[in-house]
Amino acid sequence: MDSFVFLGFGLDAWITIVTVLAMFTVLLFTRLRSDVVFLCAVGILYVTGVLDTKETLSGISQASVAVVAVLFVVIAGLMHTGVLQWIVKNLLGTPNTYTKAVTRLMLPVAALSSFLSNTTVVALFVNIVKMWAKKLGVSPSKLLIPLSYASGMGGVCTLIGTPPNLIISGLYEEKTGEAMNILATTIPGLFCLAVGVLSIIAMRRLLPDRKSPESAFESTGDYTVEMLVPSDNPHIGKTIGELGLNTVSGGSLVELRHFDDEQILSPVPDDEPLMGGDRLVYAGQIGDLLELEMSHCLVNADHHVFHYNDTPKGKHNLRTAYITFGSHLIGTKMGTNGFEKEHKVTLVAVSRRGSRIEQMPREVVLRAGDTLLLESLNELKSDTQSMSHDLHFFESEDLPNIGVRTLISSLIMIAMVTLSALGVLPLLQCAILAVFAMFIFRCCSPEQAMRSINWDILMVFACSAVLGLAIQKTGIAERLATGILDICGTNPIVVMTAICLAGTFITEFISNTAAGAMFFPIMYEAAEKLGYEPFPFLIALMIAVSSSFATPIGSPTHMLVYGPGGYRFSDFLKIGLIMNLIILAANILIVNIIYPLTPLP
Repeated sequence: MDSFVFLGFGLDAWITIVTVLAMFTVLLFTRLRSDVVFLCAVGILYVTGVLDTKETLSGISQASVAVVAVLFVVIAGLMHTGVLQWIVKNLLGTPNTYTKAVTRLMLPVAALSSFLSNTTVVALFVNIVKMWAKKLGVSPSKLLIPLSYASGMGGVCTLIGTPPNLIISGLYEEKTGEAMNILATTIPGLFCLAVGVLSIIAMRRLLPDRKSPESAFESTGDYTVEMLVPSDNPHIGKTIGELGLNTVSGGSLVELRHFDDEQILSPVPDDEPLMGGDRLVYAGQIGDLLELEMSHCLVNADHHVFHYNDTPKGKHNLRTAYITFGSHLIGTKMGTNGFEKEHKVTLVAVSRRGSRIEQMPREVVLRAGDTLLLESLNELKSDTQSMSHDLHFFESEDLPNIGVRTLISSLIMIAMVTLSALGVLPLLQCAILAVFAMFIFRCCSPEQAMRSINWDILMVFACSAVLGLAIQKTGIAERLATGILDICGTNPIVVMTAICLAGTFITEFISNTAAGAMFFPIMYEAAEKLGYEPFPFLIALMIAVSSSFATPIGSPTHMLVYGPGGYRFSDFLKIGLIMNLIILAANILIVNIIYPLTPLP
């Protein structure tokens, strides 16, 4: 077994290659959770003997993984004391040109993303940007892609701004015993950010001018509500005309379908009798149409409800949500997938790319990015988390109080970054002290802290480090580095550019954390074979694997703005491919200026 060699790779190497390729394929073409896929990949490498027990568990013990976990708690303190909300509310102003608007948006978002979770920052800004765009008379689609891009470019400006920076710096410290400064990527990152902002302004014509999906829910004539006649409705047997159901306050009857009858009546004749189990589809103003539940003893259509008296009476809560990539709802209909019954919600309307879909909402085959208007008689607070894998809700129900703790949590964050940047304490120790301070000053509770930790991200982070170790241990990294040198020659800048270009391409389809972990050993090996210190090569790699602009699946923040912006997949391609090349060129240029290549001793 040990003597098996094919194309220069041994058996362990081929097992690793097949496992990694299979993992990429599963992530691209299935809806399985990424943490489960990564965990299975690591399990295969362990069971086949590619990695031993210590190596398999090494990802969990990495300091960078612990830093990510602790930073989740620090961010929770900032969230619950209203720091981020205060910044968002007071930051944007009323610029009078698109150039000023993009600048006022991208620079603060980038600054926040340098220290906080990119996803958190974008989620906070999305609703504000949509309202701000309406105020400025600009389509939200002209601002939401810049919002997402800014969060990615800002994240690379510090080691804690994005997971790849932490994992690459952690692997570098393991290799060399030297810790990178928390601000090691700041100057290169700021230069790339400046180039990125100018590029967005110059290429603004490539940004699509789409209607916001919510615009389909703003017009009083653009709602579709499906109502059900319960079996105990007192009006059964009367005609539609007698009950005045054809034209009601706030809307009109569009379709009627009798129970167990596939035929749809449209328009509905006045002499059509009302029967138990009938489904009535109305178009009009949502608030008025829902009054039919009281005035005519109807219920909002949900196939598991058949008695009016079984339906709780109360205030109707309407929430807007967007179907995420990888959602189990994609390709299904609400009428058959059981989602409404499981989560006690009812689909009221569906919008796609800014236009309401002209058919019964629960018969619509759902797609990623669709905007759903959901009704619930509950507050939806407790159940939003359970729906987070399938839907993303932007409205925040928790409005923090701005006060003394807002200032305290801000000072704690500043102190953490300062102590780490000055080398007073290692980053992990600074982050742990920041968490203790958040608890002592009651910026967040232990319960809030535990809820804030994203265990999915931590699992992907830890498993990515293990996969990177396997790529190095099996000789794949060395062989690939040698192959790149054979193709690109011995010019270090050409080699750096080639590997960064490959990293930028790969990160369009997989997580940037995984891309960083897998390209680290390749870049490190290539630098050493060329006879140069790997540090500048790795700084360039950090920026490259976070520069995913061309596909909406390249970053979680792109997914957050995809639905609200009413985008199509091609919208990201048009401007994103050019952005990838521009930022790559800026990256290679500035890194080689700030960190000149140094030969190994």
